[in-house]
Parts: sequence; C-alpha cells; structure tokens
Amino acid sequence: MSSTTLGSGRTSTAVGLDTVLDQANRAQAVIQRFLARTSVPALRVSLGLVFLVFGALKFIPGLSPVEGLVQRTWSTLSFGLVDGTAAMAITATLEVFVGITFVTGFLLRIGLVALAGTFVGIFSPLVFFTGDLFTAVGPTLTAQYILKDIVLVAAAMVIGARALQRPIGRR
Repeated sequence: MSSTTLGSGRTSTAVGLDTVLDQANRAQAVIQRFLARTSVPALRVSLGLVFLVFGALKFIPGLSPVEGLVQRTWSTLSFGLVDGTAAMAITATLEVFVGITFVTGFLLRIGLVALAGTFVGIFSPLVFFTGDLFTAVGPTLTAQYILKDIVLVAAAMVIGARALQRPIGRR
C-alpha cells in the first residue's frame, strides 16, 4: 500500500485519497444529473419571463425604453406601412406570446418560430441605424441593449435544440 506525506507531517494512504475522490465523483454525478434535468427548463422559463415582462411593458405607451426604436424599426421594415401605435402593439403581442409559450411549454415550437421573427426585428436597428447606435467612443446604451440580446439568441438555441428532439406529431 502506498502512502503520501502531507504538509502537516501526517501520512495519507492512496486508499484514503481514492475514497475522498470517489465521494467527490459521486457528489459531482448527483449535481450533474440535477443540472441536466433542470437547467434547460429553468432557462426556458426564465427566457419566457424576460419576453413576457418586456413585451407587457410595450403595451403601455411611454413605459418601454425602446419605444421610439421599435417604431422606427417597424416603419423601416414595413416601408412606412406600420405606424408607431401598431408597431408597439404587434411587438408587444409577439413578445408576450413568446413569453407565454416559453413559460408554459405549450405551443413551444410555434413560440420558437415567433421568437425567430422577433429576433429579426430586435437586431434590425444594428443594420438600419448603425450611425445612431455607435459613436466614436463605442456603442450607445441602446446599442448595448440590443447587443446583449445575443445571449438571448444562444439561450433560445439551447431551448430549440431540446424542443426539437421530439418528433412532430400527436402525443
């Protein structure tokens, strides 16, 4: 049996170290199973809450910090056919719908499609209004607000990968 001298002068056998490592590996396996079981649903619900809350804010005039940007973006995307009030109502409805589908898990695949469309609108200002969103010293607060949504896209991709594992059909 081999032994190891510790800094305190005591000796530890390899068997003792193996026991500690086995216990650590068992604990790690428990944590990994818990995370595997709960992380994607937690991510889905939290992303849903973000869309639900930010979408609901858009129903109340003057409450969303991106109201003007949403209106300008819709006007540009629709060649002037969608006015400010309609733009906010459409965006709010889409975001609340996505939020509900993510929080409940009901109609999740349809929510993912709606979210993909929403992301087109979210990132469009980076193309259409680049000059307004970036200054010589860097991105404006509005640009930073948009750029952080890259994390939301990654989260949606994880949720989509899990949701699309099941075949389409009746339950």
